[in-house]
Order: sequence, then C-alpha cells, then structure tokens
Amino acid sequence: MIRPVIAADLRAFHAVMMAADMDPRSSWNRTTLEGLEQSLFAPGLGGFVAVDGGKVCGCVGFRPDGEDTLTLNKLATLPRYRGQGIGVALVRAVEQFASERGFGRVLLAVSQFNLEVVPYYERLGYVQADEIYAFASPGSPVPVVLVKAIQSPLQKVVT
Repeated sequence: MIRPVIAADLRAFHAVMMAADMDPRSSWNRTTLEGLEQSLFAPGLGGFVAVDGGKVCGCVGFRPDGEDTLTLNKLATLPRYRGQGIGVALVRAVEQFASERGFGRVLLAVSQFNLEVVPYYERLGYVQADEIYAFASPGSPVPVVLVKAIQSPLQKVVT
C-alpha cells in the first residue's frame, strides 16, 4: 500500500534510506533525522511510503521547485522488497501528486555515485536534461538531472 508519509513514519523512512546501501561518498548517507524531518514536513513538502504488513518498506520525498516543477527525491526500498514494483509505484504516486496540483514536470537528480539508476528512470519516461540542479550538495560532484513532462487534469488538451 502506498500512502502519504506522516510524522510517525520518520524513523522508518530514514531506516529505509540508510538500508539503500548508497556509495559512502554520497551526501545521502549524511541525511539526519532532523534534516529529513525538515525536508518532508515543512510547508509544501511531503512524500509517500510503501507499507507491507504495517512496516514501511519503501519511501520517496518531493518538493515544489517553482510553479511548474515538482522535484522527486529520496526514493528507496528495502533490499528484500526490490524488484516488486514498489519503486515504480512510489514514483507514480509523486507523478500523480504533481499532475493533480498542476505541475508541468517532475525533476530528479541522480548522484554521480549512483549513475546505475539512470536507466531505471529512463524506462519510467525520464530524460536527461542539461540543467543545473539548484539543490546539489556543496562539495559533491554535479548530479545528472532527469525530467518527465506531466499532463495535468488542470491543463486543457488541445486537439
């Protein structure tokens, strides 16, 4: 089951992120509970969790970046749940959220230490963009930016 993240999920969300086994050089590994709380529960920010048997087994965050862009971040699933479509369901939940709120695209940044996931996002319809990622971690290599156009029910279809 995919549902919006709530404050009671904070520790489980963090645990899923830390179980992702990211490259030790990645800023991902420096995510604290306090920083995670700020990135999920400040006004306008949020995320989703995947829950199996009452246990959080996947997570994703998002934040608006301007009027047209919703940025997807912190996508992770526990290793034993991988390959079951949970990550795809979490990405689709963010895309649906973006569509319902009138965003024209979803953007994400992939760390240079995690480039093996780029084909995964490309299979989901994301394309590499020649853009600067405004929220890159200082001191980290420039990430790869991927974007996907989102059709909003708020947008009129022109034929």
